[in-house]
Amino acid sequence: MKTHTFKGGIHPPEMKELSKDCEIVAAFPSTKTVSIPVTMGGAPNQPVVQVGDVVARGQVIARSDAFMSAPVHASIAGTVKKVESRLVTPNVDAPCIVIQADDSDRTEFMPVLDPFTCSHDEAIKRVKEAGIVGMGGASFPTHVKLNPPAGKVIDCVLCNAAECEPYLTIDYRTMKEHADKLVDGLNITVHITGAQTGIIVLEDNKADLVPVLAEAISKANLDEKLSICLCKTKYPQGGEKNLVQAAVGREIPAGGLPADIGCVIDNVGTLCAISDAFREGKPLIDRPFTVSGHAVEKPMNLVVPVGTLVGDLIPEVIQLKENVVKIISGGPMMGFSMMSANFPVAKNTSGVLFMDKKEAPIYEETPCISCGRCLKACPSHLTPVMMARSLKEGNIEEAKKYGLMDCVECGSCAYVCPAKVKLVQRFRAGKNIVRAEMAAAKAKADAAKAKEAK
Repeated sequence: MKTHTFKGGIHPPEMKELSKDCEIVAAFPSTKTVSIPVTMGGAPNQPVVQVGDVVARGQVIARSDAFMSAPVHASIAGTVKKVESRLVTPNVDAPCIVIQADDSDRTEFMPVLDPFTCSHDEAIKRVKEAGIVGMGGASFPTHVKLNPPAGKVIDCVLCNAAECEPYLTIDYRTMKEHADKLVDGLNITVHITGAQTGIIVLEDNKADLVPVLAEAISKANLDEKLSICLCKTKYPQGGEKNLVQAAVGREIPAGGLPADIGCVIDNVGTLCAISDAFREGKPLIDRPFTVSGHAVEKPMNLVVPVGTLVGDLIPEVIQLKENVVKIISGGPMMGFSMMSANFPVAKNTSGVLFMDKKEAPIYEETPCISCGRCLKACPSHLTPVMMARSLKEGNIEEAKKYGLMDCVECGSCAYVCPAKVKLVQRFRAGKNIVRAEMAAAKAKADAAKAKEAK
């Protein structure tokens, strides 16, 4: 099978051998308690339960009337004990609903719905009511993706199965163990969007899955609609812009979305959740993820109720060595370093890494030597060195001209930088300044309009 790729990128050590052969195992917090973030993608939600309420697994506990939102459901049956701010990824405090399990099996799922006979509006509503968001990391509400603005015609749905981040293997295991469900979710998504085809995009370090997925496609009689595309193993192959360029030869315009070029891209976990939402009426209440790193006694792939504190899996499920120096929520390239393990597994938690000193060395930053390696590595074809210089000089407008707002924060530039300049941190800070300025300008404009209206 021919392999495809994109220009730029890097080849960090994969480290997938630590957990790729570990089957997905169900686990439950030792405290029998979950702390479910009120908002996990889209517009902010508001709790619709109070302390003392008894809830069923699958019951809505927080929601918003905004279209760009995804409701949140109870992941266990039990009693609401608290509604308070707690530590969440990315190392900030956010409102959470704390539920204590009552050891019952009460559920409140939605009715089963045939995705191929229901109306388009019913299908979009089902995906929203199931609280499905992008499970690859971004947490973008999936129903919004599947319902693009008028004039945007979708002809291709891409399953992002690249899983290019080092260490992470949960998508690999999901495809290996639940290929039929993935194919079903992709077929449903192709139908909802009106696309002509669906493509499962893999890196060639997962080539052993090609016959597994091909068999699932044939079993469902979908050979003419669904296919598999093999890409070269390179980070960040899973980035949307890189994925569509490699798989279908299209380029997402600056500031644009995949829908602008006729594509919808969904993660492996997201497509499986779509299948569950229709076939079982099950909302997104369980999260599979990888536990890995050399500070873990036994790397593994787990599935737990959303809201499970990672710390509540230690040491009963996750056994750690004494040399933990860093905890990362997500992958090592784009994940977030956490101050402790007492944060909840959210809908977009793809992995939790426990690293030792050798895996997470502390480098001293030295002056940029203008070597240009960051330009060659950048998969978005930006000029990181000039963006960094502009930001250092406080020239935000110049940094924007060099592509600041198009940076996907993949970390490729920082990885190859011999001076160990903290490029991604600088770009994140610069983008936050731009967003703050935009918010202030909007508030000023809104105030002016309100004054004119009076």
